[in-house]
Amino acid sequence: MADTISVAVLGTGTMGAPMARNLLRAGHTVRVWNRTRSRAEPLAADGAYVADDPADAVRGVDAVLTILLDGPSVLAAMREAAPELRRGAVWLQSSTVGPAALAPLAELAAEHGVYFVDSPVLGTKAPAEQGQLQVLAAGPQAARPVADQVFDAIGSRTLWLGEDGAEGAASKLKLVFNNWVLTVINGTAETLALAKGLGVDPQRFLDALEGTLLDSGYLRMKAKAILNEDYTPSFTVSAAIKDARLITEAAEQAGVRLDLAPAGVERLRRAEAQGHGGKDGAASYLASFEG
Repeated sequence: MADTISVAVLGTGTMGAPMARNLLRAGHTVRVWNRTRSRAEPLAADGAYVADDPADAVRGVDAVLTILLDGPSVLAAMREAAPELRRGAVWLQSSTVGPAALAPLAELAAEHGVYFVDSPVLGTKAPAEQGQLQVLAAGPQAARPVADQVFDAIGSRTLWLGEDGAEGAASKLKLVFNNWVLTVINGTAETLALAKGLGVDPQRFLDALEGTLLDSGYLRMKAKAILNEDYTPSFTVSAAIKDARLITEAAEQAGVRLDLAPAGVERLRRAEAQGHGGKDGAASYLASFEG
């Protein structure tokens, strides 16, 4: 196995840009593309090659990492890239697309002789910048020597869940995980909104949590954002809506009735309609008060 590899990163947003930088720090050759080129161009200063289109980005690389908004975005980009995909390359699909979106992606990979790895990540902006993401992965053994070099650069732990990425083991676990994330975000937002409405000092609520089993670092991080009115995005309201809808759809297809997730979609949708779509998901707090 080579000490370094070449990687194309398709999508250089909140997650993709720091992932690309960590690949560069690990010594790998990195080619990047983003539909809005200006979001990819800063990576040139870190040593990345900024491609004009997906096909240019993937030309001759050992691995392709997709970290785009959703399944249709990933499929469109990889269809553009397809003519330049090298047979035997490894495609690491790290966007949150849901299990229903995997079949056409895996089929496209098979058509072009590319190993497909379903590999969503756990973590947001800060863990991505620190190279501390957790990777959920499912894909063939033959892909793992290359895949693990990428995962070691962007994350602190990789959990391999199977050998067929199309089966969705990783994407299903990601939805289960994100269902809990959204529960904490919306629960924190509503709780602090209730405190405000009742005239309760929110710090007293946080003090009451101290040392109990109900406390959590993530709750406190979102509470701090709300209390400081700092909605710098790590996981935007709009992205949360997309994930909440994927969760709801997957549950319906599995015959599972969810109540909190659909309600969360509506709450987040209301926040987005109020103009908060690009803010951090904690801005769902604002949906409690604005018209």
